[in-house]
Amino acid sequence: MRARAFLNPYVGGVILGVVLFASFAITHSGLGASGAISRLQAGVMEVVAPGHVDRTGYLAAMGGGTRMALNHSSMFMLAGTFLGGLASAFLAGRLKPEVCRGPQVGKGRRLLLALLGGTIMGFGARLARGCTSGQALSGGAVLSAGSWVFMFAVFAGAYALAWFVRRLWN
Repeated sequence: MRARAFLNPYVGGVILGVVLFASFAITHSGLGASGAISRLQAGVMEVVAPGHVDRTGYLAAMGGGTRMALNHSSMFMLAGTFLGGLASAFLAGRLKPEVCRGPQVGKGRRLLLALLGGTIMGFGARLARGCTSGQALSGGAVLSAGSWVFMFAVFAGAYALAWFVRRLWN
């Protein structure tokens, strides 16, 4: 199967806006992934060590006592994101295992750096009580000043950092 062209980014942006609006209308909350990941963690802990969930305030708020951590709309969003991405990649002819990297970086180093970056981002998302998608998309959509400051800071930081790492991708 030959890979199809990517979707026009403006069309993709409109579709994302419609999905965000539908998320607010249906679930009364926006888009974001870190909350669902935390609920998944609490759900696994409910099975492995239920006493720990009840004793840890952060986890108990999601799944302590008689609450079920996995019974939340964010879990459906997380599953839908994964399954939708899988279906989209399959239908576009792009479903294949690969490691995207520059010619100066080996596979092992790329995977290690991706794991390290993902760990830092995950920790930062929980420390900030939300991920970039929740902050930028959902917070920006409701015109939260902090979310707009965050978005500009992310873009400025990425633009400044790009100069230092560009040689790794050439």
